[in-house]
Amino acid sequence: MKIAVFSTKSYDQEYFEKYSKDVSNSFSFFETALTSDTANLTIGFDVVCVFVNDNVDKNTIEILSKNGVKLIVLRCAGFNNVDVEAAKNKHIKVVRVPAYSPEAVSEHAVALILTLNRKTHKAYNRVREGNFSLKNLIGFNLKGKTIGVIGTGQIGKTFCQIMIGFGCKIIAFDVLQSEELIALGVRYLPVHEVFKQSDILSLHCPLNSNTKHIINKTSIAQMKEGVMIINTSRGALINTFDVIQGLSNKKIGYLGIDVYEQEENLFFEDFSERIIPDDLLLRLNSFPNVLITSHQAFFTKEAMAEITTTTLDNIKAFEKNQELVNEVK
Repeated sequence: MKIAVFSTKSYDQEYFEKYSKDVSNSFSFFETALTSDTANLTIGFDVVCVFVNDNVDKNTIEILSKNGVKLIVLRCAGFNNVDVEAAKNKHIKVVRVPAYSPEAVSEHAVALILTLNRKTHKAYNRVREGNFSLKNLIGFNLKGKTIGVIGTGQIGKTFCQIMIGFGCKIIAFDVLQSEELIALGVRYLPVHEVFKQSDILSLHCPLNSNTKHIINKTSIAQMKEGVMIINTSRGALINTFDVIQGLSNKKIGYLGIDVYEQEENLFFEDFSERIIPDDLLLRLNSFPNVLITSHQAFFTKEAMAEITTTTLDNIKAFEKNQELVNEVK
């Protein structure tokens, strides 16, 4: 089978070449994202492999279908960037990687919390310049703090377990409650109560019509003064403009994000010698209590290996007409 891999970075190609032993499959790697403008690159391919910022909308799927593509393979868990219904209408299967090292993402969320709290990034820069002052570096103990978790799937569950280890009180919201977490002392509450009671709020839910902009002017107004908000899930869970207002009026005390609503034209690229064409992101970056990483929470050796092998297994199952256990329906 001929497979077109879009939004490819050097590490993607490295891992695919490392784990792909099947000589019957031929991979072509494209640095460009898959959109309706680039979809004609798929002529002659059976499979397209895409990532979080590829835009596989109805128009793109129309072109993929005409080009003979039979399978869309997501090398990520989220599938909000794929029009699944349009794919179904064109008889194109969609598969994903539903779980890959939940420890990777949850541990990164904890890293954002600790860095924002104890200001280790600022301390590092100071000491490098010979400044050993502790002025304005004071933090707070995590023990005893109330951590609100929105979404307790595999990643959210792992995050809860880590924060329990810090001695935190965990409250959560999810449409499906985890008996395992309840047994560990996690309390499930209505979402507005989680907003109201949390000292730190961490987002681990998927992006859909119910969760888009779940962090907005209304929900922020319900939160504690000086709340810390962490997002390692999907950028559009947060209304960026409303969060900027919350930071400006000091309602939000800390913001740590690994994802951003308009990241598709920015993240994974080097803008160090260019002007960043996004005023909202520049505004966010101007706050001293904001920490932004560029969608790297998933980026561990273990996670990359799991993503690659699951993706290859999905392709192999399709090729052999086996059950697609990771199909998006």
